[in-house]
Amino acid sequence: MEFELWWLVAFPLFFALGWIAARIDIKHLVRESRALPRSYFAGLNFLVNEQPDKAIDAFLEAVKVDPQTIELHFALGNLFRRRGETDRAIRMHQNLVDRSDLGAEQRVQAMAELGHDYLKAGLLDRAEDIFLKLRDTTLKETAQKFLLEIYQQEKEWLKAIEIAQQLPDASGHLWRKEIANFYCELAAGEMAHSRNQSAREYLDKALDVSRKCVRANILLGDLAASEGDLATALEDWKRIEQQNPVYLALVAVRLMDGYRRLGQIEHGIQLLRSYLAQHPSLDLLDTVFQWEMEKEGPQAAYQLVRDELGRNPTLLGLDKLLEAALLTVTPEQRKDIELVKGLVHSHTRRVARYRCDDCGFKARQFYWRCPACGGWETYPPKRTEEYDLTP
Repeated sequence: MEFELWWLVAFPLFFALGWIAARIDIKHLVRESRALPRSYFAGLNFLVNEQPDKAIDAFLEAVKVDPQTIELHFALGNLFRRRGETDRAIRMHQNLVDRSDLGAEQRVQAMAELGHDYLKAGLLDRAEDIFLKLRDTTLKETAQKFLLEIYQQEKEWLKAIEIAQQLPDASGHLWRKEIANFYCELAAGEMAHSRNQSAREYLDKALDVSRKCVRANILLGDLAASEGDLATALEDWKRIEQQNPVYLALVAVRLMDGYRRLGQIEHGIQLLRSYLAQHPSLDLLDTVFQWEMEKEGPQAAYQLVRDELGRNPTLLGLDKLLEAALLTVTPEQRKDIELVKGLVHSHTRRVARYRCDDCGFKARQFYWRCPACGGWETYPPKRTEEYDLTP
């Protein structure tokens, strides 16, 4: 490559321009840093030294000295909300909303933060008012999701359905599960007041939204059973096998009660045995075990659990095996088995809970909606031991 003479002039020129630009940036940075109040840097120092309370006090002082620190207002308000100090968060964000010099986008953001504060504080009516106003802004989708949460807390299911249908993913699978459950909630309310026809209409809508809605078929079966139509009720409950067989455990007791009322206990036991063979479940095993114990006696129940333990060894299954064994052994052996059963039972309490797939919250009873994270159908009707044994 040939050497050009003009390079000798260009290189020093480039270096000079770079030095001048750096000096300008440094001066600008120094000027900006001097404009910031001292308390701002004190707050940063407290944060570095892991003293959050002192840092907050310093930042509050910085806000008083320089009210133009809008981003600092937002940061402090969010920090207060995360710490559970909703009163301080509300005051901080309300001050922003009341400012006349705030830009349009910043005002919308401040209103959204204030609505979030109200929601966190349990002031649902105030939060609803704010998010309704934000539906015509750039934060429309965020406002709708907060409104959906509010209406679920207030059990305003028709309003929740309206909002969920307007969300971008309403036409996909994401919100179908939620909307179907909202209809089921409405149906359950109607059933509680013996308004069976309107309850059935809501359940039909739930199935129109989601053909996989197991809960709708369970409630349809309950409706038919309450009206004395046991044959229809049994068909509604058995249809769950095509929807999601893991939920058969929830209707096992209902199925057996229906067959008992029809005088077809043997047929019911055979049906549940076939379910158990194809879709192993501790809750299904428990129901079949109880009916085998009542109908055929301890020896048949013992053999049932023993066969199931051979296929799916679990502590809960062993607990049932020992329960049946206590009724088949001699008095001399009973004491030893009772000791073993007591030890096993103390451990089964920990593994006999349901667990939310989304947040991991555990509960002794089944929920359609997780009490911790609010997710719908995130509690599969399986005990935690079954999950732990799944490869």
